[in-house]
Amino acid sequence: MNPAFLLRTLTTGLLVLTAGLMPVRAETLDKVSFGTNWVAEAEHGGFFQAVADGTYKKYGLDVTIVPGGPNTNNRILLTAGKLDFFMSANTLQSFDAVANNVPLIAVAAIFQKDPQVFLTHPETKIAKLEDLKPLTLLVSKEGVASYFQWLKSEYGFSESKVKPYTFNPQPFIVNKQSAMQGYVTSEPYAVEKAAGFKPGVILLADHGFNAYSTLIETRREIVDKKPDLVQRFVDASVIGWYNYLYGDNSAGNAMIKQINPEMTDELLSYSVAKMKEYGIVDSGDTLRDGIGAMNDARVASFFDKMVRAGVVRRDIDYRQAYTLRFVNKAVGLDLRPKN
Repeated sequence: MNPAFLLRTLTTGLLVLTAGLMPVRAETLDKVSFGTNWVAEAEHGGFFQAVADGTYKKYGLDVTIVPGGPNTNNRILLTAGKLDFFMSANTLQSFDAVANNVPLIAVAAIFQKDPQVFLTHPETKIAKLEDLKPLTLLVSKEGVASYFQWLKSEYGFSESKVKPYTFNPQPFIVNKQSAMQGYVTSEPYAVEKAAGFKPGVILLADHGFNAYSTLIETRREIVDKKPDLVQRFVDASVIGWYNYLYGDNSAGNAMIKQINPEMTDELLSYSVAKMKEYGIVDSGDTLRDGIGAMNDARVASFFDKMVRAGVVRRDIDYRQAYTLRFVNKAVGLDLRPKN
């Protein structure tokens, strides 16, 4: 056989073999598990969107979302190494991790504003936070231990006006001289459906309660050993949120409804509209730095407020609660509508 022909044949065969192997290598994905802190809902939409529309896959990730719920503690599973990432409620959880030497760290803040609100009856014409003081305030046990302590220290609220909130809106609906805690993305909708009136809304974040919310949290060892994995998960999640808020979010919503059949198209649409109206996800620093943004001055400010309120200890090193290494890179800014 002609040696040149043989060489060409071998070379062609190797090229075909290599070409056949390349897609396999390109399709090798890093498996990632991400736990949420509640059942699937619009407030988690960007993460589900990134799974459903293939964004995570584009970033080399095979992401499994593990929904939370009333009988599930995914944060403990993260600490125990059973999950890779977790969606924590707000900055207070990050401070708590430091205080208790739990090796967790926040790597992105998806909500720039905590969605915590007080709902009021329209007849009371409540216009500002201080106007709530004379009312009966329906507050959960967790709320009394956290944001209500800030209301006491910053605004002079009294616990004598507080009654337990049991996540049932009826006591609020029947008492016009009351205000009820809730999330801006859900409870106003539930009250309007149940009672037929549109409640007033006071968003605590617009009155100085400047916690970050819906943070991406992971273990310190993952940040140290797999920073590229963390960066890809953060970036892909951010892209997922831009697509969920401003693009075609039907794939994400379909996934949410499949996991949580109680979710309706109407509620999902309402929640997305409120996240946009109040700048829950995309406002302030995100306009320059992209969704997920955090900054040192804001964390320091919130820490000082929580210390004054007696919620956290002054002696903890709050700077260990988070890192800016993976955010503020303007990822996905091109996906925000120009007008």
